[in-house]
Amino acid sequence: QVQLVESGGELVQAGGSLRLSCAASGRPISTYGMAWFRQAPGRDREFVAALGYNGRTYTYGDSGKGRFTISRDNAKNMLYLQMNDLKPEDTAVYYCAAREDKGVYSTEDRYDNWGQGTQVTVSS
Repeated sequence: QVQLVESGGELVQAGGSLRLSCAASGRPISTYGMAWFRQAPGRDREFVAALGYNGRTYTYGDSGKGRFTISRDNAKNMLYLQMNDLKPEDTAVYYCAAREDKGVYSTEDRYDNWGQGTQVTVSS
């Protein structure tokens, strides 16, 4: 099992940018597919982006296409989400997820390692 801790969430104005980080420990993530999900109050958890174990394959959910960029640094055991042009509808708790697999998956049932989440609030 790998332990995941997200950070970087905060209150930001619409149009602003944030970079979320996910620090992994316990296992090297070089064999893990990684992803970001988010959950807004009263809504189901939503897929944001996923990145393959070697950083070469990826997929984005509709909400973040063109504005969000997922990246990873396996040497540092870190996953990142750069979010630009933030909108109030991006307000949510953002979760990091991992699965020891070479695939790239957009559904939460594929991931068996989760962080506690970091709150992102975008004011209008």
